[in-house]
Amino acid sequence: MSKPRSPAGRGAGEPEHEVFVRERPPPIPFNRFLYNSDEGTVLGRTALSWAKIGTFYIIFYSVLAALVALCMWVFFQTLDPRIPKWQMDQSLIGTNPGLGFRPLPSEDNVESTLIYYKGTERKNYEEWTDALDNFLEDYRTPGQVSGRGQNIYNCNYKQLPPHGMVCDVDIKLYGPCTKENNYNYHKSAPCIFLKLNKIYGWVAEYYNTTDNLPSNMPKELKQYINDTANSKPDELNTVWVSCEGETAADIEHIGPIKYYPRPGFPGYYYPYQNSEGYLSPLVAVNFERPIHGVLINIECKAWAHNIKHDRHERLGSVHFELMLD
Repeated sequence: MSKPRSPAGRGAGEPEHEVFVRERPPPIPFNRFLYNSDEGTVLGRTALSWAKIGTFYIIFYSVLAALVALCMWVFFQTLDPRIPKWQMDQSLIGTNPGLGFRPLPSEDNVESTLIYYKGTERKNYEEWTDALDNFLEDYRTPGQVSGRGQNIYNCNYKQLPPHGMVCDVDIKLYGPCTKENNYNYHKSAPCIFLKLNKIYGWVAEYYNTTDNLPSNMPKELKQYINDTANSKPDELNTVWVSCEGETAADIEHIGPIKYYPRPGFPGYYYPYQNSEGYLSPLVAVNFERPIHGVLINIECKAWAHNIKHDRHERLGSVHFELMLD
């Protein structure tokens, strides 16, 4: 009987060592991993083990949620729901208000600023009059605005609103620019409404004298300010507005313009203090006889010493186009 050979390289007389290779256990079936009835485990852990893990995470996330809630509570104690923390120069809005106009094109064409309709039939212009109806609904129905109705005050240039009160905006003063008159769209003499963007605490520095009026202010507005200075000097505390064609051709095609109730926003509506029920004053601009079949570029501006105009940044002005067929 032959003896077992020594491993290669092993010298004679050196002891031999046996090598044992551990066999891999067979894989555990997946259904047995999910639940092992013999050992009473689920996913490899006993019920007690799962209970300990669950208790730990419940306590951990409860404490974490409590800390977050406490931080949010402390944060909100520093805020006032009506007074912004950052105002004027410190805010993102800044101190130079812009102008907005209504009606706006539909949401499907949100980037457009063109007001276009054809003919005098209602179906051709109702898109625009319906948009104005919706925009002016809060002005017609005071109860729709939270707090409005109980704190409305009938202001004028000599009678400013008391603290906590807001000035009324009477839409009956808009001449032909009313719902009952289809805002004059049926006469191809449409009305556009202007509003000054709200900036908390902003106070206008009015052009309330006839001295040093800007050279680029339209002469019609200068004349109106001169007439007001002579007849109603109290009404000079107004943020004036003007609309005109952007080019010489636009000026020729735009036709006569009228403003209701006046070409400006009365100063007694400012400063804006986020009072409950406040609504921005409006100016209705009636384009009486714009030339048909021509695209008219229009720029409207607000005028005060502390309102700068920048067409690209949309500061102190607003641009839109008007076209009637």
